[in-house]
Amino acid sequence: MDRSALHAKFDLTGRTAIVTGGTRGIGLAIAEGLVGVGANVVVASRKPDACATTADRLQDLGGRAIGVPTHLGEIGAINALVEAAVGRFGGIDIVINNAANPLTQTLGELTPEAWEKSFGVNLRGPVFLVEAALPFLRESQHAAVLNVVSAGAFIFSPLVSMYSAAKAAMVSFTRSMAAEFASAGIRVNALAPGSVDTDMVRKNPPEFIEAMAASSLLQRIADPDEMVPAALLLVSDAGSFITGQTLIVDGGMVAR
Repeated sequence: MDRSALHAKFDLTGRTAIVTGGTRGIGLAIAEGLVGVGANVVVASRKPDACATTADRLQDLGGRAIGVPTHLGEIGAINALVEAAVGRFGGIDIVINNAANPLTQTLGELTPEAWEKSFGVNLRGPVFLVEAALPFLRESQHAAVLNVVSAGAFIFSPLVSMYSAAKAAMVSFTRSMAAEFASAGIRVNALAPGSVDTDMVRKNPPEFIEAMAASSLLQRIADPDEMVPAALLLVSDAGSFITGQTLIVDGGMVAR
């Protein structure tokens, strides 16, 4: 394989990707990576200003991008996101479910309201976004779904058990989607980050952040950009024979 053939494996020119939670952290890093390899990008988050600012930023990087304010806990908003993507770019080739709600409640004190909010964004939203995008993914010649889960799906998770349980469920949905959609040529994989330097992590007390770093074999937390190569592998032709898998990118947290 020569250099041009290798580069072509990662080239997403002309393909359209939806990235939820795409205005900051891992989602923003992935969105920037996508425009860097030619994709049209539709970023979604709850805040209209953040969507507009991120779309401008991606356009400044030379990409074609729009921002669509979307609450992943609302089915109507999910359908509107898909309609906006198709209306602007004519189709959908890639769905990246990255948005998350890290709601914290201890076991024994869970409330139904917190349960609905957590599982609505972390589980129901991603599943129904794929459902809404499915007719367009079926039409694509390079369809791929990437569910951003968490290393927490594979280890015990004090305080954030709802979050980790939803992510574990998404690992299961990833396998089932991969099996059911394979005949349509749609690949479905998951990316499981460990501790990453995002707003979600920085909101923790310093001693918690230190513990997160110490929990991995590499003894540090990751930069969001370190999630981008793995994400691009799984949604591009470079990963054309990969489906139903969860790639754990956690610095060795789960292994430890």
